[in-house]
Amino acid sequence: MRSLKMKHLIPAAAMALALVTGAAQAQRHPGMGGPGMGAIAGGLMGGHVEHMLDLVDATDAQRAQIKSIMDAARGELKTQHEALRSLHEQGLTLFSATNVDAAAIEALRQKGSAVHEQISRRMSQAMIDVARVLTPEQRAKLAAKLKQRQARMAEHLKSRSGQ
Repeated sequence: MRSLKMKHLIPAAAMALALVTGAAQAQRHPGMGGPGMGAIAGGLMGGHVEHMLDLVDATDAQRAQIKSIMDAARGELKTQHEALRSLHEQGLTLFSATNVDAAAIEALRQKGSAVHEQISRRMSQAMIDVARVLTPEQRAKLAAKLKQRQARMAEHLKSRSGQ
């Protein structure tokens, strides 16, 4: 019976660690590989605000508004990132314990999911706020540029994998 429990606990622990680690990665590299607004979030949250605003010929007033939106979002996301880092450390401690506590690992996984959801919700709100500052034409132009960038990245990754 004991070996059967361990057989199920190890994958559960690995999944919990993967969730927490994955959520931390998503926060550090928002929008990477994701569809739709995620690419915009990745560009704007990733520190490429000025470049993207140059692409759409944003006015000084738009730039100031968007900078304020993104600075606020970054500040809040930093707190979430720190929470994910703490959860990751807790997951490593649980995984390396002599006796694996399945309930604690599940609770940790749920906490990681909740933090990841908060990050996603905050990034979506920031993108909505930015979209309201830009004109429909600017949003269309930005989306077209990001599609080109995604296509180049996909081609680059494909060539690196030898396919």
